[in-house]
Amino acid sequence: MTKQGRSYIGLAGVIVLAMTTELNEQVSSQSLPDILGGLGLSHDPGTWFNSLYLSAEVMGMSLAPWLALTFGVRRFAVIVAIIASLSAACIPFNHHLSLLFGLRIIEGLAGGFAVPLLLLVALRVLAPPVRLYGLAAYSLTATFFPNLSTALAGLWTDLVDWRFVFWQAVPFGSLAISLIWYGVPPEDMKLGRIRHFDWKGALLILFGFGALSTMLQQGDRFDWFNSPVICVLALIAGICLPLLVINEWEQHTPLFRIQLLGRRNFAYGATTLLIFLVVSLASSTLPATFLQEVAGYRPEQIYPVTLEIACIQLVMLPLMAVVLNSRAVDSRVVSLLGMCLICMACIGDSFLTVGWNRNEFYLWQIFMGAGEAMIVMPLLMMSTNSLVPAEGPFASAMVNTPRAVSQAIGVWLLQLIHRWRGGLHSNRIVDRIGVDRYRTFQANAIPLQRPAPLLPDGTARSPEALSTFKYQVAHQTTVLELSDAYLIIAGITVFLMAWVVLLPQRTYPPRLMFVKKKT
Repeated sequence: MTKQGRSYIGLAGVIVLAMTTELNEQVSSQSLPDILGGLGLSHDPGTWFNSLYLSAEVMGMSLAPWLALTFGVRRFAVIVAIIASLSAACIPFNHHLSLLFGLRIIEGLAGGFAVPLLLLVALRVLAPPVRLYGLAAYSLTATFFPNLSTALAGLWTDLVDWRFVFWQAVPFGSLAISLIWYGVPPEDMKLGRIRHFDWKGALLILFGFGALSTMLQQGDRFDWFNSPVICVLALIAGICLPLLVINEWEQHTPLFRIQLLGRRNFAYGATTLLIFLVVSLASSTLPATFLQEVAGYRPEQIYPVTLEIACIQLVMLPLMAVVLNSRAVDSRVVSLLGMCLICMACIGDSFLTVGWNRNEFYLWQIFMGAGEAMIVMPLLMMSTNSLVPAEGPFASAMVNTPRAVSQAIGVWLLQLIHRWRGGLHSNRIVDRIGVDRYRTFQANAIPLQRPAPLLPDGTARSPEALSTFKYQVAHQTTVLELSDAYLIIAGITVFLMAWVVLLPQRTYPPRLMFVKKKT
């Protein structure tokens, strides 16, 4: 096999590695109730199960490019695959809380190491004429794998065993190791780089982003700034993050090259990718929340809604690579059309009612899936076209670290909507019930399918009548809250439309830029 062919096999191995770590995170998040039950954990320790993973993932994404260049891409990728597989495989056997959290942190670090490796290897292996197809492979980690996770969560928890949520990493990790070892060329270690390692930047990333991520995820549970813990975390993040920017600006060998943000298209791509990943909650988290909390679905019944998005991505991402390779196509226009599709889908989904089930989501998921592919591919093309190969590691760190933070921002946004809009709707519904309290005593004036919970003498119609009525109120509150969430995400999408019109410059396909430079 030719050297180029082996490089493509190595890239496939890194894709499998990224898929393994992404599914470790997403499937475990979707299956969290079953995992907590299997491990014998209560709700409060369970909230740290995902929080620690995301905080460690931020650190991993920041350090991955530097570690890959220092120890060699092949050697480092194989070590990451081993760590990801072993840490995941050991979790079901462990019931000691401290050790369990330690394994979860190690798993999060491995997940953070893997995703930047994919972008780094794609930019290194793929020549400009086919670079967009590598970016399409990288896009799978942002759009395809998260939507595939619901199907696997349903498979393992409902049909097989919850332990396979973690054990699935072993065969995938083994395949990744084989492909990487065969396809990625060996490199000598550059241990001299350790003398110039940016220790200050690494510590500021650890404390700054770690405090920010933990604060965003745990703030609602601790009642935000009424808690001393949240105040301390906010203070740490507020001090460390500005110091990080100053340190990286003046550092000779930084982890982040902040100067890259001076390029309009790179700044646009890095910031918009963060916001886009928050917007993508509308295609996965919100439908799953509705179907689980209102319709009473299990993951096995929810997965067709998110699997539809995943299937659309498999078609749309390569198609977008073909379309964007044409000089006549303006990537900004493609991105704008994708945002219009997502905005349309969010507005359509905002009309949901308690009578909806998964069938009502299918049409809008088509718009979501197509829109996501039309946004993420132009974003990556505009970001990477302004880079030279030597800047690839810095770009990988700067693109992926905010991406990890965006997951914590998404959690914060949904919690904020639940607290403000959910609380408002709950109070309004309960107040209305108090004003029209006579309706709860009606005997035959309302449909027999939903009889009044109380008899005319004030006693319960049946032993479960009041609990059923309480669930109906909670369901209606959840529906109104999710409807507001869709409208808020639609508003964020409108902001992105204005952003894409004002900020980025037109960029041409990598193959055309390559020909122009060569000429």
